[in-house]
Amino acid sequence: MKRFHLSRTRIVLLAAAAAIMLAFLWHGHPDAANAADKEKKAAGHPGIAVETATAGRSDMPVYLEGLGTVQAFYTVTITARVDGELQKVGFVEGQKVNKGDLIGQIDPRPFQAALDQAIAVHAKDVAQLASAKADLDRYEVLAPQNLASKQTLDAQHALVAQLQAQIQGDQASIDNARTQLGYTTITSPIQGLTGIRRVDPGNNVHAADTGGIVTVTQVQPIACIFTLPEEALPAVNGAMQAGSVGVTAMSRDGKAELDRGTIALIDNQIDQSTGTIRIKATFPNPRNSLWPGEFINARVLLRTDRNVLTVPSSAIQRGPNGMFTYVVKPDSTVEARALKVGDESAALTVITDGLKDGEEVVISNQYRLQPGARIRSTAPAAAAEATVVTPKADS
Repeated sequence: MKRFHLSRTRIVLLAAAAAIMLAFLWHGHPDAANAADKEKKAAGHPGIAVETATAGRSDMPVYLEGLGTVQAFYTVTITARVDGELQKVGFVEGQKVNKGDLIGQIDPRPFQAALDQAIAVHAKDVAQLASAKADLDRYEVLAPQNLASKQTLDAQHALVAQLQAQIQGDQASIDNARTQLGYTTITSPIQGLTGIRRVDPGNNVHAADTGGIVTVTQVQPIACIFTLPEEALPAVNGAMQAGSVGVTAMSRDGKAELDRGTIALIDNQIDQSTGTIRIKATFPNPRNSLWPGEFINARVLLRTDRNVLTVPSSAIQRGPNGMFTYVVKPDSTVEARALKVGDESAALTVITDGLKDGEEVVISNQYRLQPGARIRSTAPAAAAEATVVTPKADS
């Protein structure tokens, strides 16, 4: 029993001596320990993960964008022009009507009676005129023989002239009565879509009513009024002088293209309260994708720059000395490169100086970078399509 206890004690002492020896060796060589630690960190952190893109040349359209409101090309509130009972409505709410289609029918009987009366008065005066002319002819025959006085002859001349004027008045009354009768048939003056009916058959309508029977709006073609900053006026004017200027109507979120049209006119005044100009554009609207009162984003195509050097706008950074970007070097480190930029959009920016075609730039995680930092490039992001471009102000 004693021999076994001594062997166990000896083993414990030998293990303690070995641990002391290892600790001495480790603390006696700090450089080796630090190097091992650095190698471990380097193996675990190969570089800052970033996304990159390649500078390249392409054709880039230059756009201006403004918020606009769709308006009907023509809007007509159809009202009654005479008083009477609305006997019939000739349309269905929301249907398309053509110019001349029946909208409503007012009871025509009172107006037909007025026309008949005017015709009768005209006929009576025509008969009286014929009799007066016959008497005048007799007096003109008798006057040279002193069988009719000059006063009688002059009076007959006046009576004939009076009846002729009366007949002209009768004809005007007939025309007016016929016009009033025509107003009892209400037709659409334009082609368009009917809205909600405001008067039902059987109600009395009046010429003084302002609400009308229905509103008809022309939506093919259709118009849009949008605004741009007053600084854009020279660019838009220049584009219009060169030819037709295209406009694309986009949805509010900018994702869906609704229709394409052209600028019709620029308003003749600048709104001094907002510093903007109002521009009207027209669209064919074949699918009725534009609707009166709708808000849209209007994109005006000013021009297309050919074969320009572009990078994603997310690559451009602003520093104390101006614009710059991080360029990826062959050894997977980055350098900060000063840039001169041209027109820019939500997706692309034109580079006029500072980059070469084919150079790789960083488009994400720039806040973690500094010159000389090592990066780990992920798959290049897909090139985004140019959208709204703001022309660079002339210096």
